[in-house]
Amino acid sequence: MGAQKITIEPVTRIEGHARVTIHLDDKGKVQQTFFHVDEFRGVEKFSEGRPYFEMTQITQRICGICPVSHHLASAKACDGVAGVEPPRPAKLLRELMHMGQVVQSHCMHFFHLAAPDLVFGFDADPATRNVFGIIKANPELALKAVNLRRYGQQIIERLGRKRVHPYFAVPGGVSAPLSAKDRDEIAAERETMVSYVQEAIGIAKGWLEANKELANTFASFPSNYMGLVDKEGGLQLYDGEIRVRDAQGKLLAQFKPNDYLEYVAEHVEPWSFLKFPYYRKLGWPQGAYRVGPLGRLNVVDKIGTPLADEEFRQFKKINNGKPVEGSLYYHYARLIEALYALEHIGELLDDPDIMSTDVRAYPGTKVTGHGVGVIEAPRGTLFHDYDTDENGLLTRVNLIVATGNNNWAMHTSAGMVAKACVDGTKLTEGMLNRVEAAIRCYDPCLSCSTHAIGQMPLEITLVAADGTVLDRIAR
Repeated sequence: MGAQKITIEPVTRIEGHARVTIHLDDKGKVQQTFFHVDEFRGVEKFSEGRPYFEMTQITQRICGICPVSHHLASAKACDGVAGVEPPRPAKLLRELMHMGQVVQSHCMHFFHLAAPDLVFGFDADPATRNVFGIIKANPELALKAVNLRRYGQQIIERLGRKRVHPYFAVPGGVSAPLSAKDRDEIAAERETMVSYVQEAIGIAKGWLEANKELANTFASFPSNYMGLVDKEGGLQLYDGEIRVRDAQGKLLAQFKPNDYLEYVAEHVEPWSFLKFPYYRKLGWPQGAYRVGPLGRLNVVDKIGTPLADEEFRQFKKINNGKPVEGSLYYHYARLIEALYALEHIGELLDDPDIMSTDVRAYPGTKVTGHGVGVIEAPRGTLFHDYDTDENGLLTRVNLIVATGNNNWAMHTSAGMVAKACVDGTKLTEGMLNRVEAAIRCYDPCLSCSTHAIGQMPLEITLVAADGTVLDRIAR
């Protein structure tokens, strides 16, 4: 163990509580770094004994940022338990709500959490390197960011009566059809929102081009990648098969969500409550993979909508068609997905079936006893897996949450950036902010991944070779 330790606590501009400890050798150089997630809530355990159909409401309380993702993944698992297939209009409406979630979540991350580093620089004063600094520097851009988030949240509200923790998806479908008024109001603003995201893409691409060397080296490393695809290998966020590619882009596996336990296993380390999922057939740690926007764009063959496909072609040029490795490119990939979501909202609204009132198939009196629901949450692949008894009471619940899938990647990214940027003999806030920024690329939702309760900050600690804590940053 190294001679000194730095603690960053809390890591800021993420959702959830984590800390980073940086261990130094006796020369003040970074020897080892750990990304700790210390919360534990145990949603899987306390859900046991509850009726399965309650899970669409219980699990979305895990998080206030991405409740829709849990709501919809749970509904899909409940469809399986009930042995019922939702009508096509219900699937379209669930997907419409999901696109609203993707727009609001991706745009909130870029403008509120990531942009301060890009606009002001990693070494800027933390007092201004935040969303309020963005508002002061460019109020017109800040207003567009607020409207993008508002637009996504209003889609959720129009369908589910609430912007957070909606009442909508139920086993076998959804609770209500879409009204013509809501369809028209969603459609009326869509093109304006597309133009806002295109402006954001221009900002992100401009920064990445101007900082190309940094983007290609900052937390850049080979890995496997995972994401949902459709039958043609196109991007899928609501349904499809799970595809895994290796660091060279070679296909490792493509499988149905119900078979996920044959392909995904979880590793445990004593210094974190957050587990480390990996591709089972390669073992740990060779099977560790990345998910979320960068992971998805590295596994798909196309996006599926015109404007997003054009951006995807530009994205693929970054590494000459091979997987893009730099973590900072998550921001670009995230905005390409936001553009896709807005285009796909138009496709969904133009589908005649979306106005149908045939939105629910009712389950019978018997249950199958098992259901798996998989969805691409904004932060990555989300698994809900339920077992029940013959009365539909839960006997086992397994959740593998998007951020958990990126646990190894965030740990690796923090370690790489600490070794490159942190000098234990002369610490600066900007050095430690770079470590945070590496984690921030993944837009982690740590309360989701551990199902945490209470306050959720993030900290960094600097530890000497003899175990002495030299410094700690906690916000």
